[in-house]
Amino acid sequence: MSDPIRFHISLNVTDLDSSVAFFRTLFGKEPAKMRSDYAKFETADPPLVLSLEPARGIAKGGALNHLGFRLPDAKSLVAMQERLERSGLRTHREDGVECCYARQTKFWANDPDGNLWEVYTFDGDIDHRGAGQTEPVVLTVDTRSQTVVWEHRMNEPAPDRIPLSDRSADEVQLRGTLNLPLAPARQRAIIAEALRVLKPGGRLFVHVLTGECSVESPELPGPASAVQFVPQESIPLARLEEAGFVRIRMVKFDSQPCFIRDGVKMRELQLEGFAPAAPQGMLVEVIYKGPFSAVRMDDNQLLERGQRVRVSAATGEWLERPQTAAQFTVFLAQTDHAASACGGKT
Repeated sequence: MSDPIRFHISLNVTDLDSSVAFFRTLFGKEPAKMRSDYAKFETADPPLVLSLEPARGIAKGGALNHLGFRLPDAKSLVAMQERLERSGLRTHREDGVECCYARQTKFWANDPDGNLWEVYTFDGDIDHRGAGQTEPVVLTVDTRSQTVVWEHRMNEPAPDRIPLSDRSADEVQLRGTLNLPLAPARQRAIIAEALRVLKPGGRLFVHVLTGECSVESPELPGPASAVQFVPQESIPLARLEEAGFVRIRMVKFDSQPCFIRDGVKMRELQLEGFAPAAPQGMLVEVIYKGPFSAVRMDDNQLLERGQRVRVSAATGEWLERPQTAAQFTVFLAQTDHAASACGGKT
């Protein structure tokens, strides 16, 4: 069988290793060829050959607007976005956007040199261009520009203080930090530091190997040999809850263990939480839209379909996350429901 026709793109890159890491995540596969001054990815679906050429400098803009993939359905889109987010790649989601004479659902990501990559589904044609692809919109989507990300890795000493000012970071990444032999108070202090430096709504990403029980000095093989301590699997999540993070989510936690030591199963956990965007004590109102007649929250609060219910701002933020936003409408609490923009008392 002859080799199929493949589309070929060659990109100049300022940092070959960073670009390889990005496209390894985007495509979910290793490069077909890797040299000190060249790399190439070959994918069957889509049929693409992408080569990366190191360059001293790259002129921004030019003829290239953006690159990307059109996926067959929403299920494929969600699966790809979840895979990229689990790997630590930030994306920007747009639902039902009108763009390029079509209605689309999509997400965006930027490669290390700022090129914009679009992954989308086609929802139908429209008779006007739409606002989603105008030059100002494209230029402001960049998910990397002006972002402040602070990262700690397991092979570095655990910091007493993150070297950033209060509310200055968009994201804090703790990669293996909780696999260091830290006392509970020290763990709490590091998580509290992350909350201190994050902007309102900023993201904390935690990558840690956990066990069904805590294990000291697990003596694991290969790269995992750097792991000095394995916390019980509920501890990292509890640390984020104690610190006051909201919209906490286990991004990755598989059923199959990575390691088993002395009968203790160990699994990789990727966890995210967000700094509250609203002041503590602030209330919002929520309407549950269905499909069930009611849902009950963890604190036993009942949300009945179509009824306004006051909840904490943290709960409102949690309900607005991508997994649940379609089922809820969240807005600031009104002091007087009788007075409304619809005209007087009802």
